[in-house]
Amino acid sequence: MQTKLTTYLYLLLFIVPIGVMAQDNATVIPLWPKGAPGFENRRSEPEQAKDYWVKNIHNPSLTVFTPPAGKANGAAVVVCPGGGHRLLVYTAEGVEPAKYLSNLGITVFVLKYRLGRDTLSPYKIDVHAKQDGYRAMRLVRSKAAEYGLDTNRIGMMGFSAGGEVVDMVAYGEGKGDQHAPDPIDRLNARPGFLIQIYPGPLYIPDVLPADAPPVFLLAANDDACCSPSVVKLLDRYRAAKIPVELHLYAKGDHGFNMGNRSKLQSINTWPQRMADWLTDNNYLNPAKKERPKVLH
Repeated sequence: MQTKLTTYLYLLLFIVPIGVMAQDNATVIPLWPKGAPGFENRRSEPEQAKDYWVKNIHNPSLTVFTPPAGKANGAAVVVCPGGGHRLLVYTAEGVEPAKYLSNLGITVFVLKYRLGRDTLSPYKIDVHAKQDGYRAMRLVRSKAAEYGLDTNRIGMMGFSAGGEVVDMVAYGEGKGDQHAPDPIDRLNARPGFLIQIYPGPLYIPDVLPADAPPVFLLAANDDACCSPSVVKLLDRYRAAKIPVELHLYAKGDHGFNMGNRSKLQSINTWPQRMADWLTDNNYLNPAKKERPKVLH
């Protein structure tokens, strides 16, 4: 009996259940109530989760982290963790950034997207992860009234492979299908701003669309994988004359997450640079309209 009980508790700890649940007082919302289109029959398959990662995702979802009482400012961010499309670095690149941003007053939605390189995966990155990213943005926008969000201040944040999901959504066709039977699919998916932390190299367009969102870019110069990505994005943004801010650190390599495990002071404190950018660009609070001057 004791062995069975121990096994049961172990499964509760390491298998993430499907549907709406509490995680650090957060709510989980499936992207589609009946499961992902074409894969509805797999929606009840349990995710696999251990230590820092989650994989075997067949029912993509958003986990909501709301700000402390009285601190919400109407901004929102959809966070896309990295993991090479094989797994999601869910704790360090999902939960931790969500907690940091929510303490700034931002309502955060951590996306569990389908993984094109997971074991025996039936999914394609440029089809299903992209579909999940689009749906996530539209779903958040549909819940603006419920969470008190300003639809002009809903952004996306990506780490590594998650940055590739962000690229597909941010630089693709954001307009919704006005004839879609699901009203959520009629909404615009274009983010209002982007935060890209050592984003992967895929899906960076040669020319940015004219309505590409402003972006905050950050990576380490010794990151052989992804420092070229932020430099390429910088060049694209400067050519398009769209606001961009880049922080390229001398050291830090790849996968330093929120920096709190690094011995490098610059990496350890990088989230403050992001907070400064969010503040300076009025994403934490709406821009105040100047009162018209009264002429005497």
